[in-house]
Amino acid sequence: MNRPPEAYMHIGIVQFMLHPDLQSGDGPAVEAAEALAADGFFHALEIARINDPAQRAAMRRLAEAAHLTLGYGAHPLILSGGLNLASADAAARGDAVSQVKGAIDEAAELGITMVTLLDGPNSAPAPGGEEAAVESVVESLTELCDYAGRQNIWIALEQFDRAIEKNSLLGPIDLCVRVSEMVRASTPNFGLCLDLSHLPLLDEDPPTSIRAAGEHLIQAHIGNCIMSDRDHPQYGDQHPVFGDPAGENDVPELTAYLKTLMEIGYFERDLPTPMPLVSFEMKPAPDQSADAIIGNCKRTFQLAWAQV
Repeated sequence: MNRPPEAYMHIGIVQFMLHPDLQSGDGPAVEAAEALAADGFFHALEIARINDPAQRAAMRRLAEAAHLTLGYGAHPLILSGGLNLASADAAARGDAVSQVKGAIDEAAELGITMVTLLDGPNSAPAPGGEEAAVESVVESLTELCDYAGRQNIWIALEQFDRAIEKNSLLGPIDLCVRVSEMVRASTPNFGLCLDLSHLPLLDEDPPTSIRAAGEHLIQAHIGNCIMSDRDHPQYGDQHPVFGDPAGENDVPELTAYLKTLMEIGYFERDLPTPMPLVSFEMKPAPDQSADAIIGNCKRTFQLAWAQV
């Protein structure tokens, strides 16, 4: 591969995972973004809710000044609120849809064209309840896509684990593709986000899942997870650094992931973002700094890209 990665993608980073203290929406999001905005390696920054309107305006100005693409993750809102877009309880599901619509409004205010979300924590149904849950989540996602489409925003559904930590309905790739087909039947501004760090938690082979997602894939996240050591402080969906001795992903796995994205034509897609996104999602351990994590991301990507 003799072309630089920026010829194919915008490399991003998920800010609210790198700085978990920002997930409430009240932290210094703009200040934390300054260093990333000045770093030419990154072309995209995925942020979460910012409660202060003045700070939202400042974030938009910063992104425009730095020529940085912004994405929006509704995950902190959904996870902290225990929202469930697949709930059998109509009132609870209606509340979840309403709150996510508020996040879409905020994204529009920031000039963002893609909002990423999950169906909800602990949304995996009891035995025999999957079909009803699928009907509910399709109804929710269709309503959200219709609402987002009026503001030229797309919705990306990120798959999460079924039994390790988040216990979400929409984890297995075959089910995610089925739901995407159902939502797209009436609202085309929808697709899937596959996260390299979540696929081992689902007992899925990343290249196989990427191929199964096919043209439904509109966003890619990259990271690591811990499955082999239950006593590890970052066991489960806690996004440790690449190369953690107990981790599932490092340079070989990232190389295979990027090669498969290339194979399915992901980098040639006409998406709502200026370029297809590939964003790091990595969380510092208590004894790790954000700067060290950023260095890990860059080195791992460079080593993998040299083999693509």
